Amino acid sequence: MTDQRKRGQSLGERLLRLRNRYFLLLDLVTLPLVAYLAFALRLDSFNLGRYTETALVLAVAALLAKVPLLWLLGGYRRYWPFASLPELELLVWAALVGEVLSVLGASVALAALGLLRLPRSVPLIDLLLTLAVLAAPRLAVRMLYRASTHTGTAGQRRVLIVGAGEGGNVVVQELQRNPQLGLQPLGFVDDDPAKQGLIIRSVPVMGPIEAIPRLVKKYQIKKVLVAIPTATGVQLRRIVDMCREVGVQALTLPGVFELISGSVEVRRFRPVQVEDLLSREPVTIDLAQVRALLAGQVVLVTGAGGSIGSELCRQIARCEPAALVLFGHGENSIYNVHAELSRDYPALTLHPIIGDTRNAWRVDRVFAHYKPAVVVHTAAHKHVPLMEDNPAEAVTNNVGGTWNLLRTCEEHDVQTFVMISSDKAVNPTSTMGATKRIAEHLVQATAQRTGRRFVAVRFGNVLGSRGSVVPLFQAQIEAGGPITVTDPDVERYFMTIPEAVQLVLQAAALGTGGEVFVLDMGKPVKIVDLARDMIRLAGLEAGRDIEIAFTGLRPGEKLYEELFVDNEDYARTRHEKVFVARNGIYHADRSLDERVVRLLQAAEVEDLPALYSHIRALVPECAPTLGGETLGPPSGREAHPATSRSPAAAPGGTEEGADAPAAHLPHTKVPLDDCDEPIK
Repeated sequence: MTDQRKRGQSLGERLLRLRNRYFLLLDLVTLPLVAYLAFALRLDSFNLGRYTETALVLAVAALLAKVPLLWLLGGYRRYWPFASLPELELLVWAALVGEVLSVLGASVALAALGLLRLPRSVPLIDLLLTLAVLAAPRLAVRMLYRASTHTGTAGQRRVLIVGAGEGGNVVVQELQRNPQLGLQPLGFVDDDPAKQGLIIRSVPVMGPIEAIPRLVKKYQIKKVLVAIPTATGVQLRRIVDMCREVGVQALTLPGVFELISGSVEVRRFRPVQVEDLLSREPVTIDLAQVRALLAGQVVLVTGAGGSIGSELCRQIARCEPAALVLFGHGENSIYNVHAELSRDYPALTLHPIIGDTRNAWRVDRVFAHYKPAVVVHTAAHKHVPLMEDNPAEAVTNNVGGTWNLLRTCEEHDVQTFVMISSDKAVNPTSTMGATKRIAEHLVQATAQRTGRRFVAVRFGNVLGSRGSVVPLFQAQIEAGGPITVTDPDVERYFMTIPEAVQLVLQAAALGTGGEVFVLDMGKPVKIVDLARDMIRLAGLEAGRDIEIAFTGLRPGEKLYEELFVDNEDYARTRHEKVFVARNGIYHADRSLDERVVRLLQAAEVEDLPALYSHIRALVPECAPTLGGETLGPPSGREAHPATSRSPAAAPGGTEEGADAPAAHLPHTKVPLDDCDEPIK
């Protein structure tokens, strides 16, 4: 008895604490009455006569079936002032299933008692009435709550939403739910003719995107929110220019997937940035192929703290490797990426390693201890003018570091090696570019000798990377100018960091060994146009508010970047944005090893004449002015023209290319650093 009393008391307490206890009491009263009303409507009279007992049985069955079912479905745990479509769906299912159960129960009871059967139309009438009595009071609560929290439009800033699709719908919903933000969605603009004149969540579609200036002026709109997840750089530039003309700010979200996923927060809208204007169609990769390469493997990334290396680590982490080795020279950058990955991927085994790829002994010890199966090599010196002033450093790091890694990979049975190269390795005019071309030779030679998946991936400038022109221009704008551009005709290829990294991983999965992959960089961008875009985004005008000063090309710089070496063609791969270079100049005779040794020895003692002599022997297609000396064209060929050729513009190639010629590397390591302490 005591236990029963406790159970009864516990149930009573639960009922008293129930948030929706008043809805429960209301349902207990109204649902039996619904059965009576269903009969009354069917018989056109409140006097049920001989159907009185039948109606009573249906009322009891409805009470026993519908209320417990609604409880089990969580109908009494919902916060109805915030009710939306899922809550409506719950009520529909509760009414429908409850009606079926109550009719079945009533039919069995009526047959057992020998009473009149249910008229066929009564269950349908009962179902409709049940929906009404369940939904009406809950909808009333929601409407009263919205009315009580509605502060009116006084003092709210009017906003125009670009895009009346799924993204725009999510944005409007967020604004309507949060009136405290002080933003009133006045209307949509969308270029889809089928959406013109429609009303979405009480907000009208007021015209095409071209109507932005007219609508801003007419309705005194304060902000324009871009809610098009797939907007290209061209589309965003068009919107920004129209907004600038009428003096309003265009805002967008940091990522394209936030609107689609419904995770949008209006407070996360930010001004359109230059990266948005330069964006292209989103890159799609074969995730299954990339995951098959990385899942369950120990992966080592050199330069893991850099802009490219850290993003590679993030995307590799998503592929569930067995462990990820973060190898880098800078302790602060390695600490930061390790802390980020530890937070975001707590189940992933991470090994932060401070080391230099030029230290052959250190590299060997790391490989012996962690036994990586996949190595992605991003560590390199990349700043062209700086490396012109420090050529020995460029050689020891970009050539010596790559050589150490390749020989260590060979000795420790690493099956996959991916090196990040550069478009500046093509017909190089700079020391940095020449060292990257030599590194490509080393990768190809090792792949040919071992038969393993050793590849290089060649691409251009990356927006947001360290040393990028974008932060330089931003700092110059903040300082009031001028923005310094080397030459009005200088052009560069640009990619975003995530786009470049995704394609690098795709190229790694496509490779069989010895390929130099070239990423589709799209169309080159004039640096002066980039500067003008950034000035406009800052709300200023070039030539009036911020001057653009031309300083002349720096040592080693080109007017135009190239993606292919002389006589080099490209072959298509299975991915439309990844190509493989073929048939180009490739120094692959047996003297490669000897020349690399002599190059590294010259770099160790900073014998610059010897250093550049060895570079020209290894890279005969390099510019005759490399190293500050003016010489005749090497090997009897004319100096290469300063032109650009992208895969998209080049003549059509063939399917994946032929194997590279054989080469041999020595197995005697060149000591480049003092030894570190052994790994514990």
